[in-house]
Amino acid sequence: MSFLKSLFEFHYKAASAALFGILLLLAFALTASIGHQEYYGLYRYDYLLIYAVVIQVCLLLLKLESWAEAKVIAIFHMLAMVMEIFLTHPQIASWQYPQPAVFKIMTVPLFAGFMYSAVGSFFARSLRLYRVEIENLPSFFNMMSLAILSYLNFMTKFFIPDIRYLLFAWSVLIFWKTKITFKLKYHEMTLPMLPVLLLLAFIIWIAENISTFYQIWLYPTQVEQWHMVGWGKLGSWYLLLMLSLVLVLKILGERNSQGLWRLKGE
Repeated sequence: MSFLKSLFEFHYKAASAALFGILLLLAFALTASIGHQEYYGLYRYDYLLIYAVVIQVCLLLLKLESWAEAKVIAIFHMLAMVMEIFLTHPQIASWQYPQPAVFKIMTVPLFAGFMYSAVGSFFARSLRLYRVEIENLPSFFNMMSLAILSYLNFMTKFFIPDIRYLLFAWSVLIFWKTKITFKLKYHEMTLPMLPVLLLLAFIIWIAENISTFYQIWLYPTQVEQWHMVGWGKLGSWYLLLMLSLVLVLKILGERNSQGLWRLKGE
């Protein structure tokens, strides 16, 4: 019986941690019929921006998210917007936002950053809800170097050789011995870090397919007819997770000299 209770607790907390992302995906589906139509001077993307801001405010007011967590999410949001502006520039055109918006920066509607915020929110809330501990965590210098190079590679690969495979190898090397412990009421669950990161990348890939299906954004090959996003995007999400992960771990917790990471105050 305790096993079933723990299983329910684990999934309940996972859904709770992903609340921001789940609410966004629901809004994507429910607003799909709006399309390019204007309502009271605003468009679909503008209403999604208002909706996302309301979610963020409610999470803070209801104390479902702390101000420290919001700070991490805001940093990730801004970094993601810079990358979005670069990658949606007409000369790059890695993807596009096919619908109009009043509130936007160049080619990117302002709500777009909140999609990345949902990832940061999931990380931050998961660490607290599961009272996570991490063993053999690499040094922050090592992780930050990997995260920064991964982030830059999304943009520099258009001008110099793509180094993603080196970055994959680097991540495997430094996280090979890293283990993450989730603390539940009746059980503790310890898992290798790498499979957890791969699973999270897969979940985001599923969310990406849902988002493109509802035309939140589109890749060039999806403009004429929608199709599933290629499996290769899993690697992109895996590397982007590194940036969110290191920001969350650095700001919300502490790593001792033996590589043990805990939330501050634990």
